[in-house]
Amino acid sequence: MTGKGPRSPLLGLYRMAGRALSPVVPALLADRAAKGKEDPARLPERLGRPSRPRPPGPLVWLHGASVGECLSLLPVIEGLRARRPGLGLLVTSGTVASAELLARRLPPDALHQFVPVDTPAAAARFIAHWHPELAIFVESDLWPNLLDAARRGGTRTALLSARLSDASLKGWARAGAAARQVLGGFDLVMAQDARLSQALGTLGARSDGVLNLKLAGAPLPVDEAQRLAEAERLDGRPLLLAASTHPGEDEIVLDAFAPLAVGAHAPLLVLAPRHPVRGEAVAALARSRGLITARRGAGEAVTPGTQVLVADTLGELGLWFSLARMALVAGSLVPKVGGHNPLEPARLGCPLASGPHVENWQGVYQALAAVDGYLPVADAAALTEAWRTALADPASLLDQADRAADMAARGAQALDGALDRLEALLSPADGAAVS
Repeated sequence: MTGKGPRSPLLGLYRMAGRALSPVVPALLADRAAKGKEDPARLPERLGRPSRPRPPGPLVWLHGASVGECLSLLPVIEGLRARRPGLGLLVTSGTVASAELLARRLPPDALHQFVPVDTPAAAARFIAHWHPELAIFVESDLWPNLLDAARRGGTRTALLSARLSDASLKGWARAGAAARQVLGGFDLVMAQDARLSQALGTLGARSDGVLNLKLAGAPLPVDEAQRLAEAERLDGRPLLLAASTHPGEDEIVLDAFAPLAVGAHAPLLVLAPRHPVRGEAVAALARSRGLITARRGAGEAVTPGTQVLVADTLGELGLWFSLARMALVAGSLVPKVGGHNPLEPARLGCPLASGPHVENWQGVYQALAAVDGYLPVADAAALTEAWRTALADPASLLDQADRAADMAARGAQALDGALDRLEALLSPADGAAVS
């Protein structure tokens, strides 16, 4: 269960380093909390000291690094609950934003905890308390001490929607024994595509088929009462959306919007920063350009004269996708972000555009391009023209949006197969409960 071959000396050094650093970890976490990067009230969780009791019976632990990974786990959680209603569910993540989102999106009986730092002591405390029957990791956030502690405690482990960059694959290849111990210890491995599955196989991992959870998600939630209220407030005025922007993109978006912001039928731009804490700065940037701007996070009202609404809130992207003539899926106009999920607007029938920097979603964009399911835009001028098309002839983009929605629906079958495999790793439903 701990992987193939002898134990890795490199991982032994990693464990020693973790033990040596343990005394300073609380101070490091406190410093991060002071900078807003940790929840100060929940720092004990990061040391493997849970804040919630363990529920009785079998427990599945699911881990995603941040917002995107946790969102991709939601259909797995829903599928497991449907198949095993009494199953305990624990979700861990490492960021404040993901914790806030999961507080809104998790089922009431599922628990969230911050993932402990990967020191041997914190990992041992975490596993001793939760004692999961099955641990499901998604994409690439793999912690050797946590995995080792779980496997030694009898936990089966699965890696779903595995995604490793070429640089990460080369790094694992240089640490062959460590790769075989960490990756070879999984009881189920499903990579995002066939190329990755083959590459992981050369590192000692199993190959159990292909699953891209980004293709398998459900539509983002839309509060129908809010949607109707916002539609009434718009009163036929078109809405353009820039979703999940990062520093450097807000300027490009505002440049693209400027030629469209004047006139009797000017649209409303909803600018949604990826991190809501940036809302005030983004609003200040828009105002510095002479644009009448409101901040949703500050409760500022949208009037007929408002030109830009900064949507610095969590959990409302579905609302804006459902109302937009076209959405820019941001994280794609500047390098080193890697893009965000284009299937979120597609599942809600929203035409979409994207910049060229989509490394984290390359396979998804390739599939969308194959069905002509989105508009690529390279810069502000191209985004202006895409939005101009959406405003002048929205019907021309409906077929494109339909093709994207059809492609987004294809992941359900692959998810069903993965759920079958996960269920096979669990004890029978009428088996003895874990104490």
